Amino acid sequence: MQLWVKTSLLLCAYGFFRELRPSEPFVVEFLSGEWRNITVDQVYREIYPWGTYSYLSLLILVFLITDMLRYKPIIIMSALVGIVLWSLLLWTTSIQAIICVQICYGFFMASEVAYLCFIYAKVDKEQYQIVTGQTRSAILAGRFLSAVLAQLLYSYSVMNVRELNYISFGSQFVSLAFGLALPPVGASLYFYSTVDSRKVLAVRNDPKLGNQTELKIDNTDVELEPRFSCHGALQLFWIHFKMSYSNKIVIQWSFWWALAMCGFLQVQSYVQLLWQQIDQDKENVYNGAAEGILTLSGALSAFAAGYLNSKQFARWDLWILSGCSILEGGLILWSALTDNVWIAYVMYILFGTVYYFMITMASASVAKQLHDDSFAFIFGINTLVALVFQTILTVVLVSEQGFQLNQRTHYQVLSGYFIVLGVIYATTSVVQIVYNKIKMR
Repeated sequence: MQLWVKTSLLLCAYGFFRELRPSEPFVVEFLSGEWRNITVDQVYREIYPWGTYSYLSLLILVFLITDMLRYKPIIIMSALVGIVLWSLLLWTTSIQAIICVQICYGFFMASEVAYLCFIYAKVDKEQYQIVTGQTRSAILAGRFLSAVLAQLLYSYSVMNVRELNYISFGSQFVSLAFGLALPPVGASLYFYSTVDSRKVLAVRNDPKLGNQTELKIDNTDVELEPRFSCHGALQLFWIHFKMSYSNKIVIQWSFWWALAMCGFLQVQSYVQLLWQQIDQDKENVYNGAAEGILTLSGALSAFAAGYLNSKQFARWDLWILSGCSILEGGLILWSALTDNVWIAYVMYILFGTVYYFMITMASASVAKQLHDDSFAFIFGINTLVALVFQTILTVVLVSEQGFQLNQRTHYQVLSGYFIVLGVIYATTSVVQIVYNKIKMR
């Protein structure tokens, strides 16, 4: 078996078991259930915001040390933090312990970058497309099985919402074993780069190059033995940042990417609380089924996005962004106003499906404009901006320092957020059309 195939299989197994967390579709029911003296309102205002703050504060640190430590240590640490996280969920009861859980969860989510970037440091570029599909599929397979397993075990009373955490707890040990089995990485993108940043900068500033987005570097001329260099890493960070965000298309798509991701994370983080408010008698608790269907439909929509006619899409991209954003706003608004939890489930699934389709198109559109090695960095920057906006929304809308909106009003505001985002892109499209017509005269 070729080394890259073995590495990809080990990493996929790690990712699959990392995502095998059937407790998550019912986490609100568990936290506010009989095992703790915690109310739903406390979960909403005092506990959940800590996850957002933690995710934001740890993302930059994790991204930097992931590259500095060359991926594998962070992958192992992520599994260890997962074990600690579910230990606290299972064997503690205080609010302080659950706040610690949220902080651990922030690191757990931030460290996903190590999983996503590890494979690119271990395989040749010829295999990038296939290993990307494999690692992403492993994540989706783990999430889908988690959701289905959670719903079946809960609906047939095989396990209660607390006992589901034992499966999540055990799967982290399995992911740890696969993480330990991964081969070490010799070079990384920045701190142990095989590219001389000074030569990249020289190529970047060559006036003969013309279009910056078409920058290609011959690695046979600039490739080095991987050696730690903080100065070289900072140079490459700045070069990739400047090259990427001087491109109008990258800015256009990154702006939507960051704001849409912010809105999606808000919707996803608090949706179980909305469902519980709609169905207070808990007669139709099918959170796992909703998450499972969303995972499947999201995967299919992302797959379909890969086969969309890119030329036609580029022609109407601003209008598509606008229409999809307004549609997402309408779906969230319907969820916020309905008294039928089944409608809320369907609206959430449709909302997520549209989001996964558009975020795939956004990722592809940005990636086409970037230097080969800078996508992970730009992905991190866009995610960081999304988390900054999400933190602002959390403080303003949810926290005790803000407006303290209830769940329904919170979702009504989020629907307006997406509608405004759509209007911004529609206005931009109209301005662009008018400008082009004036220019042609």
